[in-house]
Amino acid sequence: MLSASDLRKGLKVQIDGSPYIVTEFEFSKPGKGQALYRCKMRNMISGNQLVKTYRSNDKFEKAELDERNMQFLYNQGEEFHFMDTDNYEQLSLTKEQMGDNIHFLLENMDVVVLFFDGKPIDISIPTFVNLVVTRADPWAKGDTSGNDTKPVTVQTGYELQVPPFVEEGDKIQIDTRTGEYVTRVKE
Repeated sequence: MLSASDLRKGLKVQIDGSPYIVTEFEFSKPGKGQALYRCKMRNMISGNQLVKTYRSNDKFEKAELDERNMQFLYNQGEEFHFMDTDNYEQLSLTKEQMGDNIHFLLENMDVVVLFFDGKPIDISIPTFVNLVVTRADPWAKGDTSGNDTKPVTVQTGYELQVPPFVEEGDKIQIDTRTGEYVTRVKE
């Protein structure tokens, strides 16, 4: 049994018989009364989102999920296809079930597929992925007055802010939990 103080981004809980993943989390402690935990959660089966506020004494069930190691094969429109590396069985997940993970998937990437009641509902990808920058605008000193970053696009189509020294063709490491730049990869 989990309590509201265990809530954090990425936690999987079971509410009314359905698995949910916490996608955003905010803690607040008003001057009087109990602490409040405001969560944005995504239903891992339907992809529907809900926003709820919990008090510190609220309890949750941990979602009972099975995991299997699989390999990402390809995406076809709104469906993403995976293959079990043990028995070569293939299955697919929808774009809604994948969430933000679609920004970091490469063909032949090893992932963990999560099952609920025997049905695939979500994937777990590595915390860090290395992707090639496919578009980076040149940066000129003085373009910004604050942080020195510029937007780039990586091979999956994902856009993010990086330091100005990153150029087109560089391989960069991205934290998949936050979607932020970590470092430039030298090979």
